Amino acid sequence: MANVVECKVEQFLINLMYSYQEIGENLWLMDDEEHSLEGVVVMYADPLVIVRTAVMDVPDKNRMELFTKLLELNANDLLHGAYGLDNNKVILIDTLEYETLDFEEFRATLDAFSLALTQHYPILSCYRT
Repeated sequence: MANVVECKVEQFLINLMYSYQEIGENLWLMDDEEHSLEGVVVMYADPLVIVRTAVMDVPDKNRMELFTKLLELNANDLLHGAYGLDNNKVILIDTLEYETLDFEEFRATLDAFSLALTQHYPILSCYRT
């Protein structure tokens, strides 16, 4: 089944004409500056397709203010995915069910990531150290 999965996800990336490279089995790294999708990882982990990227380090100052802002963005401004924390990094992540995944849903997730990364940059950049 892995070959079928790999072809499906990779075919979506090919159809979207985004810059990416396969960096492991069922693991792709998108570095598409034109679409604001730099450093976005797409991974198949049965039964999910996980899309994620590191947004920024968690700052030492104003942490609670940042966390509140991230929760507000999750609730009010993200169409697909959510901000979360992984170790000391703010990440943007979405999980998609492989079995029902279609091209439109995959594209919508990447479009939402692109939009969030560009529109939220000015909001989140004030928390960067």
